[in-house]
Amino acid sequence: MTTADQSPGSVTVRVPAKVNLDLRVGPVRPDGYHELSTVFMAVGLHDEVTVTTSDTWRVTVGGPCSAGVPTDDTNLALLAARTLAEEVGVHDPVSLHLHKDIPVAGGMAGGSADAAAALVACDHLWSAGMSRDELADLAGQLGSDVPFALSGGIAMGSGRGEQLAPVLARGSYHWVFALSETGLSTPEVYAECDRLRAGRRVPAPTPSPEVMTALRSGDPQALGRALHNDLQPAALSLQPGLAEVLEAGVEYGALGGLVSGSGPTVAFLTASPEAALDLCVSLTASGVAGDVRRAKAPVHGAQVVPGPTRV
Repeated sequence: MTTADQSPGSVTVRVPAKVNLDLRVGPVRPDGYHELSTVFMAVGLHDEVTVTTSDTWRVTVGGPCSAGVPTDDTNLALLAARTLAEEVGVHDPVSLHLHKDIPVAGGMAGGSADAAAALVACDHLWSAGMSRDELADLAGQLGSDVPFALSGGIAMGSGRGEQLAPVLARGSYHWVFALSETGLSTPEVYAECDRLRAGRRVPAPTPSPEVMTALRSGDPQALGRALHNDLQPAALSLQPGLAEVLEAGVEYGALGGLVSGSGPTVAFLTASPEAALDLCVSLTASGVAGDVRRAKAPVHGAQVVPGPTRV
């Protein structure tokens, strides 16, 4: 997280999407969550959240991925702002404007990213002086993916994903994301995962040695081979058409592909920026995917920027 000059009464924070390079889903815990082992990578698809002093609490939304984002009290960014206000004793409301470029209900933690951005923006606006650890604690209360959106980079997540540990990694990676017109509900995907595994022993999740080795060596080919997501069978069960997208991406030269998180976004790792561009062209020209995005990774987590770059 960094700071930058802002207009009085307004702060803008840029925050990235994530992809799970390795997602292992363990048994259901007594609190209803699943025990997870995952490796997060922050990727260069960003939302921007602008927080402005206001007479009332409110949320507005714009951008190419704005459809379906709630603007009532269920909005996670608004909840994050209110949570921080209560924590630091601020009683003045703010308005939040979300510029959405991260898919909604796409398995890339767009809602969590906005919540992380709201925490950073409000902390800056109110000069609250929260430490990174204090913000991370609040983030973990808001959602499993919110702490990672604060930190960015590459990290291993445990617990329900909110407990982070740094990952030794090198190199840059080039991704292509095939977006879906229809989102998937994370609770529904987990429920389908449980249904598909009913009657089978589910072991405690542990990180993939192959993924960790590939990251340490900065080897995209090895990482492409090691990509894994325990939720992928459930996502494919709920949206069977994703299987065709996965097969096409590998056929057109991706080093590896998987459903991102709970889906339905499909993520493909490529060997270079040129290979990523070629894959985008192939996926769209074939009609397999209508909306594709390229992104470089890893990138920083939520950080203050001088002002909105998009409306």
